[in-house]
Amino acid sequence: MTPTVFLAILWFVMTSSSPSPDPVFDAEWQKWKMKYGKTYNLEEEGQKRAVWEENMKKIKLHNGENGLGKHGFTMEMNAFGDMTLEEFRKVMIEIPVPNVKKGKSVQKRLSVNLPKFINWKKRGYVTPVRKQSACNSCWAISVTGAIEGQMFRKTGQLIPLSVQNLVDCVGSSGCYSGSTMDALMYVMENGGLESEATYPYEDKEGSCRYNPENSTASIIGFEIVPNNEVDLMNAVASIGPISVAIDAWHESFLFYKRGIYYEPNCSSSALTHAVLLVGYGFIGRESEGRKYWIIKNSLGTKWGSKGYMKIARDQGNHCGIATEALFPRV
Repeated sequence: MTPTVFLAILWFVMTSSSPSPDPVFDAEWQKWKMKYGKTYNLEEEGQKRAVWEENMKKIKLHNGENGLGKHGFTMEMNAFGDMTLEEFRKVMIEIPVPNVKKGKSVQKRLSVNLPKFINWKKRGYVTPVRKQSACNSCWAISVTGAIEGQMFRKTGQLIPLSVQNLVDCVGSSGCYSGSTMDALMYVMENGGLESEATYPYEDKEGSCRYNPENSTASIIGFEIVPNNEVDLMNAVASIGPISVAIDAWHESFLFYKRGIYYEPNCSSSALTHAVLLVGYGFIGRESEGRKYWIIKNSLGTKWGSKGYMKIARDQGNHCGIATEALFPRV
């Protein structure tokens, strides 16, 4: 066999091992690459296109079944379109559930006359949506968001706090593991937290460079909300934004766009992603309507509804939203 024939056979095997791209998606593929600045070498192009096409078909199937009607939410292709579910899951981390003995558990509050709708973002308690990028810093972003809200309640000033300060100084694997409770304990015991302005986000771990002279926020303690949605609703209504964690290991979460998110395969105990709970509401009549929580995510403004999601409320602690809820005391 001549070298030329061998190379021809090798090329045929390599190219035939990947499914041929569907020309129907050619224009959308090129438009998507331009929108998100995606560039690949010759070998990557076919692999990424195949993954992207598979994701696109799943999204179109979901929405074609009337996403808002049958499923309650719609999906949309986004920057994660060339990732498999396994690759996306690497962006997530396991969020440990707090040991109540280590923190103070909130006594059950049975408030009456709670507001039917609340959105702390509209009341000035919430800073702009962040993008965690390659560093799995969701736990730190969730905690800074909760502290930012309480500092605003106390001072009337909304100042973005340093996620990097927590990534560098809490534990030793800030981009690969994290605990919202450990982060709050650090801020409480450390005496403060710097702002984003003095300790900017770097999307990687570094040495702890906290400077007490630059401390912008401090807390005197934190509380753990009992893991049920009644107490969580009371806490959100009376306190403000709450740090929570959810199960986000699903394609439906990855490509969520709008509507009330409900994933039948969601777990209430396998928590993989920390977010900030900023409100709640319902659609339709209150007694019969579809209830939801409002969460602020950390995947940038091009994910979901400008970085936010409505997730099913009063559906058996859906995706574990009430399993690990904490808030700081300032």
